[in-house]
Amino acid sequence: MLFMVIERFKDGDAAPVYRRFRERGRMLPEGLRYVDSWIDANFARCFQLMECADPRLFDEWIACWQDLVEFEIIPVTSSKEAAAQIAAIL
Repeated sequence: MLFMVIERFKDGDAAPVYRRFRERGRMLPEGLRYVDSWIDANFARCFQLMECADPRLFDEWIACWQDLVEFEIIPVTSSKEAAAQIAAIL
């Protein structure tokens, strides 16, 4: 299952997040896979595409970052998969 993770850096400050990432890495639990990410032009938010079978794995990962980041996690599907699902009912 795919998830769009929206990270809002506390106080709009990305530096502490990048510092920790440089020192400790992404700190993902086994079974939670990073796919790709994008940062907004103001360095205030990060949009990450992640994949896992068990959404409870996010709790463990968030615990490593929640002092620096506020999280929004949204289950998503690809546009191609969505089009196929919608086509079945059109």
